[in-house]
Amino acid sequence: MTQFTWSHPQQVVKNLNKHAVLDLIRFTPGGISRAELAQRMDLSRAAMTAIVNDLLESNVIRETEARNKQSGRPPIILEINPTRGFVAGIDMGASHLMVMLADFAAQVIDEVEIPFNIAAGPEKCLKQASDLLADLLKKHEMNATSLGAIGLGVPGPIASEAGMVYAPPIMPGWDGYPIQASLEEKWNLPVSLNNDAELGAIGEWAYGAGRGENFLAYIKVGTGIGSGLLLNGQIYRGATGSAGEIGHLTIEENGPMCECGNAGCLEALAGGRAIARQAREAIRQGKRTLLSGLGPLEEITARDVASAARRGDLVAQQIISRAGSYLGIAIAGLVNLFNPRMIVVGGGVAQIGDLLLQPIRDTVARRSLQASARTVKINTAVLRRHSSAVGAVVQALSIALHQATEQRR
Repeated sequence: MTQFTWSHPQQVVKNLNKHAVLDLIRFTPGGISRAELAQRMDLSRAAMTAIVNDLLESNVIRETEARNKQSGRPPIILEINPTRGFVAGIDMGASHLMVMLADFAAQVIDEVEIPFNIAAGPEKCLKQASDLLADLLKKHEMNATSLGAIGLGVPGPIASEAGMVYAPPIMPGWDGYPIQASLEEKWNLPVSLNNDAELGAIGEWAYGAGRGENFLAYIKVGTGIGSGLLLNGQIYRGATGSAGEIGHLTIEENGPMCECGNAGCLEALAGGRAIARQAREAIRQGKRTLLSGLGPLEEITARDVASAARRGDLVAQQIISRAGSYLGIAIAGLVNLFNPRMIVVGGGVAQIGDLLLQPIRDTVARRSLQASARTVKINTAVLRRHSSAVGAVVQALSIALHQATEQRR
């Protein structure tokens, strides 16, 4: 049997072999043949034929010829039918909102991203997300009935069964708000709700740097810092959904105050707000830096610091390098505790590349146990700022595709 990255929704747990076959088809690059499916599922050819015929009848998969060139007639392979339907993925960060439209083969049709403020509260933020999705659908002459499901990611601990966040450090006013239920009522569609870093892990596992890795940690470095943990092919959420809050590990006992109310958290030292704050402090101290000519101090962002660092600004490079070292300390602890095979660093700040990544690698190599450090790979997210939105699409497809298998043409 294959490993699954998530539990299937309750409405599609019947006929597990059929749904397991569907997932193998979904996540095998280039498609998969009936013979390989039977071998990997340890099923007879007859049993596999019955399952495949059922999936063909529901129109969620299609037959095509193998694309790799070889002598003789190309074998027939099975792949997801992209024309079967569409889903939407919403990545709601602390300071950005991205909405993505994709077909059933997870091919992105269109996307839009705007500045955002998660602190504006659930009603305003969810309306903003819905309006953005409605505009995107209208642009493509579609509406709610065109969608099979919606995936949503938010930057807080998820109480998945309740469909809400629990005591989120950077989401004032959201605690206990029925996020999933309100979106389902608005769109009359099933909605999947996840933490944004979890979705980053799923996105990178399915289509990015961590493709096929069953022991993976995704570190999202943006305004805040979070992590999604993939343990033996399953997203690990912990007892209350707050696992992976790496941003609130204490790095310096008497360090700067964090949004969560504690002092010296990783997020207060290496998150986007911290990077911007350190840049403003450097300017006030009269240090020579390109950042001093960017306008009002309070408008300087982590993106400005990253841009200056790329242009060779020493002060900006030192700020980014120090953030990388702090991240490395926390990730080294994660490596020792979790023993992942791959660490994927994503989020807006991580797009600066090796200026941030190399200090992380150096610190992890120095502070981790050799048994773990020798095997772990630390890479930047291949999907870049899209990781969480793609993960939201994957989760939406986990609902829409499996529901479609129970329908006929």
